[in-house]
Amino acid sequence: MVLFVAFIALLAWVFGEASGYGGSFIGIALIISGTISFTSYWWSDKAVLAMTGAQPADQKVHFDFYTTAENMAIAAGLPKPKLYVIDDPAPNAFATGRDPEHAVVVATTGILECLDRTELEGVIAHELSHIKNFDIRLMAIVTVLVGTVAFVADLFMRNLWWGGRRNNDRSSGSGIFLIVGIILAILSPIVATLIKLAISRKREYLADASGANLTRNPDALADALEKIASNPHMLRNASSSTAHLFIENPFKKKNAGQLFASLFNTHPPLEERIRILRAM
Repeated sequence: MVLFVAFIALLAWVFGEASGYGGSFIGIALIISGTISFTSYWWSDKAVLAMTGAQPADQKVHFDFYTTAENMAIAAGLPKPKLYVIDDPAPNAFATGRDPEHAVVVATTGILECLDRTELEGVIAHELSHIKNFDIRLMAIVTVLVGTVAFVADLFMRNLWWGGRRNNDRSSGSGIFLIVGIILAILSPIVATLIKLAISRKREYLADASGANLTRNPDALADALEKIASNPHMLRNASSSTAHLFIENPFKKKNAGQLFASLFNTHPPLEERIRILRAM
């Protein structure tokens, strides 16, 4: 994480030198990105719930969801999270929130209908593991950092396109900074996104293992993942900005086995996750 922040600072410095604004470019970028980060930290969960169309769960209607979440939260030593439901036949679930005291677990009506109670325990344990491991905070911060990289790169390119350079220094050193700045502006958002996706895949493996340890029944989660994979429905409100949150990729991509495509996947291969769980 420290290296990620240092990378952003380096980008801002290079872009400032290349555009002729020097340290002032860094200041502007940090002020704007800091405001975005503050807003995202405190209100990102509400934005995600609104984007996915999630509504508060009804204890009478979603009795198994409520009681399973309560039991698993007690076993994990966590406060019971707020529970929300998405009216969608695609089976999926996710956790969000900035910390265990402000966490939310969301499940689709599809997953609540197709899983038995044991399998639902496996899924809820997986999501509670994300909460206990502070994955929801980590991914929120990483997402903000990736967005900051994209913002800084876009600000630099717009400044070059519309405003030109601040000074007329034509020295070779200045020209080198300009060339390096343009290259970084093109490549840095891609690199930052790849880092974010790699972190997301690694945290999914950890949540699988932690959830299996919580229930002492890794086959429950493996069975649930198999049912999720075999279901043909795709989440209606799925978006690239929220896909990494779900227990399984809501877009149901089939090319995860290809090396290049797998770099851009939000989740590790489902077959590999199931294989590891079966081997526990």
